[in-house]
Amino acid sequence: MDTKEILKKVRKIEIKTRRLSDHIFGGEYHSSFKGRGMTFSEVRQYQFGDDVRAIDWNVTARYNEPYVKVFEEERELTMMLMVDVSGSEFFGTSNQFKKDTITEISATLAFSATQNNDKVGLILFSDDVELFIPPKKGKSHVLRIIRELIEFTPKSKKTNISEALKFLSSVMKKRAIVFLLSDFMDDNYEKTLKIAGKKHDLTGIRVYDKHDEEIPNLGMVPMLDSETGAVQLVNTSSKKVRHNYRKNAHRLSDYYLNMFKRSGSGTINTRVDESYVKKLLGYFKHKGR
Repeated sequence: MDTKEILKKVRKIEIKTRRLSDHIFGGEYHSSFKGRGMTFSEVRQYQFGDDVRAIDWNVTARYNEPYVKVFEEERELTMMLMVDVSGSEFFGTSNQFKKDTITEISATLAFSATQNNDKVGLILFSDDVELFIPPKKGKSHVLRIIRELIEFTPKSKKTNISEALKFLSSVMKKRAIVFLLSDFMDDNYEKTLKIAGKKHDLTGIRVYDKHDEEIPNLGMVPMLDSETGAVQLVNTSSKKVRHNYRKNAHRLSDYYLNMFKRSGSGTINTRVDESYVKKLLGYFKHKGR
């Protein structure tokens, strides 16, 4: 993909996701993720209905009339996007790959954060951390993140969610809003997820294809394992093969849901042929209550 084509694709994603973040997600994002607390803003004259506990007695004594302290939410937050770039993300049987949906969701979240003047950072991972962009503010920074999501070529096709979470805990010392986007075709990340879930406001976004869960009956089919590169003939007409495929898919899906729940983290499930907009909005509304 040449530079001109990449810029065109970045612009297309910016137009679509910016509209979503401006008109739909901005307010929901703000109310869903609170600031780090209340910080002192100013002192003003007491008005009927003010909380007497907010009276500033030093200023009141000086001017011989009541004054109150005004506090406002310390709003600035940091959002980290953790994005799975392993081989299985380059799969899709509908209109687009899982990778494309993940890029759109990431861009929407990043623009929502920018609208609230929050910092945004990026971690791209496979079975190791492939790229880390430290959190910064601004539109140009978000556009850089989108460009990396579009054009980045990972060194490995495998997945290791635990390694990515370990890296997050080592680089992010302060509490952050973290979105982990993957198809979650991995397990054995319970311990690192628990540590990250305690420290950060963490949400897992599972993006999957309908054929990740169900294999169609197509007879003998050569299948490529997108994470190992191995090709083998699979008899999809066998009920046992289809049953085992479904069973393993449900095992990984259940593991993801259970582990995130145990760690106190949130979850969103969205299929590539579904509207991720509805899923995100529903999640934000529920979280903001």
